[in-house]
Parts: sequence; structure tokens; C-alpha cells
Amino acid sequence: MKHYELRTANYQLRAITTLVFVVLCAVLLIGCHRAHQRADLVFINGTDPETLDPALVRGQSDIRLASELFEGLLRFNRSGMVEPGAASFWDISPDGLTYVFHLRPEVRWSDGALVTAQDFVLSWKRALLPVTGSPYNYQLFVVRGAENFASGKESDFSKVGIKALDDRTLKVVLQQPTAYFLQLCALPALYPVPVRFIDRVGDAWIKPEHIIGNGAYTLSVWNINDRIVLKKNPYYWDAVHVALETVEVLTINKATVAYNFYAVGQADLLLDKGLAPPFLMDALIKRNDFHEAPYLGTEFIRFNCTKLPFNDSRVRKAFALVIDRKRLTEKITRAGELCAESLVPPGILGYHSPKGLGVHVKEAQRLLAEAGYPGGKGFPLITYLYSEGEVPEGIAVELQAMWKHELGVFVLLAHQELKAYLASMSSLDFGMACSSWIGDYLDPNTFLDLFVTGGSNNRTGWSSKHYDQLIQEAALEINPGKRFQILHDAEKLLVDEGVPIVPLYFYLGIQLYDPNRLGGIEGNLLDKHPIREIYRKDSANRPNI
Repeated sequence: MKHYELRTANYQLRAITTLVFVVLCAVLLIGCHRAHQRADLVFINGTDPETLDPALVRGQSDIRLASELFEGLLRFNRSGMVEPGAASFWDISPDGLTYVFHLRPEVRWSDGALVTAQDFVLSWKRALLPVTGSPYNYQLFVVRGAENFASGKESDFSKVGIKALDDRTLKVVLQQPTAYFLQLCALPALYPVPVRFIDRVGDAWIKPEHIIGNGAYTLSVWNINDRIVLKKNPYYWDAVHVALETVEVLTINKATVAYNFYAVGQADLLLDKGLAPPFLMDALIKRNDFHEAPYLGTEFIRFNCTKLPFNDSRVRKAFALVIDRKRLTEKITRAGELCAESLVPPGILGYHSPKGLGVHVKEAQRLLAEAGYPGGKGFPLITYLYSEGEVPEGIAVELQAMWKHELGVFVLLAHQELKAYLASMSSLDFGMACSSWIGDYLDPNTFLDLFVTGGSNNRTGWSSKHYDQLIQEAALEINPGKRFQILHDAEKLLVDEGVPIVPLYFYLGIQLYDPNRLGGIEGNLLDKHPIREIYRKDSANRPNI
């Protein structure tokens, strides 16, 4: 048996042992966990939120909750498509540069006050201000003057193309026609927040006793590392179509624990692939409560390109060229995920990614020797960082074995809880790191603009003037075919030449729920599952909390 096969077998044995232990614990603690009345829906959302501030959220689980507490000019439905949200309709100029949004007269904050166009102006300004530290403020850079304001080149916000014409009318002027702008208007960085209230209360504004939103739900309880309770917002403009009065969100990030809460009936719904134990996948995929669909998500490795040894592209390519992706998907993830040689997943109509580097062990060994490390001799001790979870751990173990076997390099593995992991990523305090990205909108740009020089989500330290130029050219190109070709060239530069990242596999959206009890959930490319659209099919009357 090869070394990496033995490590995988040991990993699976430990996981199964853990599962048996957790099943027993879950059954014993079932009464302890339920000291309160059950909500209409109980679902497991992964790790505890880092924040619920729409300008600051960055993880999928945080974004999911923020999208129930707040709503943009548009919103995503359960099919992953945008539809009118706080704005009932909009006008677009013939040149595609000017949008005029008309707010619904019934759009209110959760305290009953009207949401105005000026609230959007102040919120977008807040997201752009450097002091806010919004990781997604670049999504507003399609607006005229927004990037200059965010970078400090322009201090006069009146030069930015955002203006309230009156309380119910918002005018936005873009730098250039942007095909996906309406999708951006449904993303958290562009949500309205009560800025004047935030200025008075400060960071405490997102606590249950203070928070004011305009979404389908309000925040009732937030017990750190335990549970979050959402209550239906009576002031929500579409409250009549929100079926669930109360929603309990369990913050559990261990797949074995999460699954067993679901298995013993303590949760109605699991929404994330990472919460389904991989060693049970062969059995789960045969059940009628298992639901899967492709979506725009990619698992990949980031290199820290600012330090030895990964400041040398030859070393990065060597590490990439020996990865057996099929082994990762067949032995660790096990849900039928597609191996990834590119960053942009399939599914975006009209776009085709480059072929990628493939697996070439001898070429990898040649490149490593050329970089000064023949057979791995003299290679410095480096760390592969990953966040908590069974799948990240299993992948880390496999990669460690591959690099040792094929390159003669020992890589130290290190895991951190999510907040520490994100901090390490942002400060480039790693050698290599497990990473992922989920597309925010249906366009390759949602993946490729991550890696421009100095981008807040770049987190590799990699910089390429040619790459930056291609992304800028694509932004200015109005011909769809030519634009996609430019983005294809940029992606080829990213994954074949610069190699600051190594794609591993494309995600499958996985949900566990009884289709005879829950409705309003659909697989879609953006993996959007708004809670406001979920409803119960069974006849049980659930008491409110």
C-alpha cells in the first residue's frame, strides 16, 4: 500500500470512529440542547458568523444570514436569478451607463422607518471608505469615480456616480456598460444599512438588541458558537410571502456533529457540502433527502508569492504539476465533483476556460531542480494552512503525501479556526493555503478580478501588470465574444503561467432535507437558497420562540 493510501485509510478510520462517538453524544445531549421551543425551521449554517455587517461579510455562511437581515435594490430568488428587491423597477439609458432605480413606497427598516434613496447613497459611500475595510468594495468600482474615491485619489464624494434624486429615486452612473451590474445590486456590499444609527452606536449596531435591517427577518438571538434565531420582519415589503415565522440557525462546523444533529431530528436542513461527512457520501447519494447540483464554486490552493520559496514561479508550477486531483475527489470529497484545471467553473454560457497545466511529474521534478532544490534537497520547511473540517483535513493529508512522494518535499500541516484562518490569509502569514471561491454573479469576472494587483481578495501577494491590463481591457470591452476571449487569456496567464493558485476541483451544491416536509429549495449555479422562500409542507404547527 502506498504511503498516501495508508494515510487516507487512517483518516477514514478516525472519521468513522469519531462519527460513532458523536452519534452517542448527540443522543445523550438531545434534551440538554433543547431548552427552548422549536422554530419553524432549524438549519445548520456552519461556523459562527465573523460578522453580519453587509459591508464586511465575506464567508458564504455569513453572507447567507446577512441576506436575510438586509436586502439590496435587487434580490436573488431560489433559482439563483435576480429580481426586484427594494427597487420595484429601474430605467437604463440607451448607452448602458445610467441606471435610475425606483424604490418601493413600502420599503421600510425593521423599526418601521422608511428606507430612502439617500440611505443607499450613504451605505455605498460607507462601503467605499477605506476606514470601513470592506473586502468587497471593489464591486462598486464599476460606478463612475468609485475606485478613485476608495483609493483616496478623490476625496469629494459628489464626484462619484451615485445620487439620490429624491427619497424614492436613486441614480447611478457607471464607468462603462457592465452586463452584470444588476446582479451586483443584489450583493451584500451594495445593501443599505442604517448609517446614521451606526454612527451613533458604533460596532455594537449588529447585536440583536440594536440591529436594524430591511430584510425578511430580524435578529432575535445570537449566542456565540451556539445558535442564532431569526424572526420574521413584519415591516418587510414582501412579508406576506414569507412562510416561516421563526428560524433557528445552529452554528456547527464539524461535519460529523452537523450530520448527527440532522440525523436525530435536531435540524431540518443542511445547506453545505462541507457539513456532509465524506465517508458517508456513498450511502447519502442514494437517499431521497440528498439533493445536489453544480454551482460556481472552486476549491484551490493559494501560494504566498511574496516569500521564499514560492516567490519563484518554477517552484509553484512544480507543486501544481504533481497533484492528482482525481484522488482527492474519489477518496476525500466523494460526491462526484469535477476535477479543476481552471479557476472559473463550467456553466457560464459562452465562456470556455483554458486547459490548465495537467499532471507532469518529471517536468515538476525538473523545475524544482532548476529552482535549486533537486529531489527536494535544501527545500525550506513550509506550512500548508487549512481551516477546520474533515474535508480540508483529508485533502491536506493527501497533498502532503503527494508532495513528499513526487518531489521529496515535506510540508507541515496546520489548521486554524475560521477567524484566525481568515486573518492569516489576509496578512499573508502562510506558505500555502487551502482556499475556495464561490461566484457572486454569473460571469467569469467574479473569479478573475480577485487576482489583480492589490485586490483585497487576492491574498497571494502575486502581481502581474499584464494580468491587470487584461482585466481592465475586459471591463472596457462591450462585445461579449471579445470580452470573454480577453478573460480567457487572463485566466490562462493565471493558471498556466503565473500560477499563484492551483485549482483542485469544482463544487457541487449539496443539501440534506426531507422533500416531503420542506419546499422552496432549488439547486442553482450560485447556490442561493433564500430562507424567505422556504416553506413547510408538513402539517405540524410549530410554536414560535
